[in-house]
Amino acid sequence: MEDKPVYQRVLLKLSGEALMGEMAYGTDPERVRAIAEEVGAVAQRGVQVSIVVGGGNIYRGLSAAAEGMDRATGDYMGMLATVLNAMTLQDALEKTDVATRVQLAIPISEVAEPYIRRRAIRHLEKGRVVIFGAGTGNPFFTTDTAAALRANEIHADVVLMAKHGIEGVYSADPRKDPNAEFIPEISHREALTQGLAVMDSTAFALCMDNNLPIVVFNMAGGDNINRIVSGERVGTLVRT
Repeated sequence: MEDKPVYQRVLLKLSGEALMGEMAYGTDPERVRAIAEEVGAVAQRGVQVSIVVGGGNIYRGLSAAAEGMDRATGDYMGMLATVLNAMTLQDALEKTDVATRVQLAIPISEVAEPYIRRRAIRHLEKGRVVIFGAGTGNPFFTTDTAAALRANEIHADVVLMAKHGIEGVYSADPRKDPNAEFIPEISHREALTQGLAVMDSTAFALCMDNNLPIVVFNMAGGDNINRIVSGERVGTLVRT
């Protein structure tokens, strides 16, 4: 019998790259299916799950076209990429019989409902997974910031920062520095002082100012989300 979840409401931040698998860009159906099954298993335990997904897997294929483009225009293109990923993830979740709603920060009424904070909370209370797309709806803000903002708005217990091929937070980039040390737990302020790349600075400040814990972990673990909500120490815990 599984332990009672220690987190009742979580926000999962997925990078667009997490949906690529081994592809150069685009979406790997098998990878998306695996993520949907893992999220579905957690939702079926009674944990209220919301998701913010990036768009790097799609935008990477557009990067040449976007070169030299106005920053705001490029950011809006990135927002639309996250909408595509949100719809892909919704379809995969619903195929595993998990009720899912997509809410967008920019209105596309034929595709999904607009982001309304109280409605999002109500969906979560009804056991539906809620996917937040289109970032914050504003240029110059990353999907990390969207994740921190939405997590605070819906009163999430924790932000789960899923990384691709990295176990958590290190003293340096482990892909560049073989001597980088893994950090199992650190405070927000220590991470900020040491300049550790947990998430972008605006998003991190939102979490720190509101005492919102962050768990940075490897999404490729297979069952890591389930283990985290059960109280197991997975990846790096960042808290006040």
